[in-house]
Amino acid sequence: MALMTPRTAVDAPATVDLPVGRTSSRRRVYPWIVFGLAFALLLSDYMSRQVLAAVFVPLGEELALDKGQLGSLISVVALMVGLLTLPISILADRWGRVRSLVVMAILWSIATLACAFAQSYEQLLIARFFVGVGEAAYGSVGIALVLSLFAPRVHAALSAAFMAGGSFGTMIGTAVGGVVAVHFGWRWSIGAMAVLGLLLVAAFKVIVTETRVRRHQAVDDAPAAPAKADAPKGARAPLSSLFTNPAVICAYIGSGLQMFMAAVMLTWLPTFFKEEYTMTVDKAGGAAALFVLLVGTGMIVCGVIADRVSRQDPTRKWTAGIGFCSFAFISLGIAFQLPTGGLQLALMAVGAFFSAGCSGTTAAMVASLTHKSVQASAMGTLTLANNLLGLAAAPFVIGVLADHMSLADALAIAPLVYIPAAAAMYIGRRLHPRGLAKLQALSTRVER
Repeated sequence: MALMTPRTAVDAPATVDLPVGRTSSRRRVYPWIVFGLAFALLLSDYMSRQVLAAVFVPLGEELALDKGQLGSLISVVALMVGLLTLPISILADRWGRVRSLVVMAILWSIATLACAFAQSYEQLLIARFFVGVGEAAYGSVGIALVLSLFAPRVHAALSAAFMAGGSFGTMIGTAVGGVVAVHFGWRWSIGAMAVLGLLLVAAFKVIVTETRVRRHQAVDDAPAAPAKADAPKGARAPLSSLFTNPAVICAYIGSGLQMFMAAVMLTWLPTFFKEEYTMTVDKAGGAAALFVLLVGTGMIVCGVIADRVSRQDPTRKWTAGIGFCSFAFISLGIAFQLPTGGLQLALMAVGAFFSAGCSGTTAAMVASLTHKSVQASAMGTLTLANNLLGLAAAPFVIGVLADHMSLADALAIAPLVYIPAAAAMYIGRRLHPRGLAKLQALSTRVER
């Protein structure tokens, strides 16, 4: 016993002398600072991506572009995001998420600045290509960085808020871009987004470092997942498991298809308001921004609703997703058949609110049905589906249809995409128990 006393005496003061209150406070604040900066860069990401939609009319007139070419300038960004998200996400996990995010933001900001100086369609297309390369994995790597700093109990809300940031960035870019274009020209609209991105990435680089992130991860993750200490070090599920669970595949497809109509509204509403409601560029951009705000708000609210109704039965998230698709299909399907006026705008508002409401639902399903060791890659795969089936396809497809009929007629057809989206979610609901069993078997193999 005499030997034990000095050891206890040495240990005790070390614990007492730590500034527990101030240290804990800093540890609680820093993750939110990282979230705020990462969210701000996400806004910059989508502002740079979508500001072009606000200036389609003056841009098209100066460079003599048709709607198919204009749509391709949006689609090429989403296409690169879709194709490169997964490989860049895997590289970021190995090279360092913070370092990767800084490089991404610098690249898309410089490429956006190049768009402001473009003198032809070809130059714009090349610059937009590099905007897409820079933005490719920001969403998946950014959310992985943010979630690593917070306890699992707030992951769903943070995921929904982070994903909705794309809509809010689009709203700001569309509104501000339209106003700047009217007063200074479309090139200044694009250039302003590039300068903002460079300023934000400078702040991010100074405040967020790999060392600080690791320090806060070690503290914040320990209480949430003590069981991980017993797992084999480095044990990972194979990447092939991202594509062998049928319920997860249904979530990929359902999410990608429901994003099609959301992408249509994000891209073509400014032009629709200018053509059908004879608004000026700035007013059309402002009106479209209000609807984009509804898209983002709906993503968050629908995610909260899905969480609440599925507390006792997780499969109700699928049911909620089917319901959101149905509301959007009915509202938008009727709205774009009506003549311009208050009723059309009211139904468009309802449809916009539910247009991307399944985003949080499908992300939650993917997360709950994939092994934790590959969840970042799973989110990258979900981003791939969202872009290839929705964000990349929609602007170009609707632009080509508008060239052959009219934009109003093309928009009237677009809501039909919710039918296969809802069907995929229905199948996913039926396959959910099988998906859970498959995940459990995979977890057993990985942990051996």
